[in-house]
Amino acid sequence: MVSALLLFLLAGLAEIGGGYLIWIWLREGKPFYFGIMGALLLASYGVVAAFQTFPAFGRVYAAYGGVFIVLSVLWGWSVDRKVPDMYDWIGACICLVGVAVMLWGPRG
Repeated sequence: MVSALLLFLLAGLAEIGGGYLIWIWLREGKPFYFGIMGALLLASYGVVAAFQTFPAFGRVYAAYGGVFIVLSVLWGWSVDRKVPDMYDWIGACICLVGVAVMLWGPRG
């Protein structure tokens, strides 16, 4: 379980960080190499996610979506300095509950 969470965290940071670098390259006029670094990080996200031990691609990516939402809220808070409100936190918690049900719910 710890390794799965670490892989989700690494994948999320790669995807959000990559998207952010492309965002600031295109929207804030940063140099071209920000876009290149962003593209490389986005590609690494796919590689990291492939190391999950869960057998179903769709389930892993669906569960990752919930983790991504939580990481995005945290990224916005720490990098963009946008303080999450109560509804951001409630939504993020709902997503984490969904992730837990999808990954660790009993299967017949």
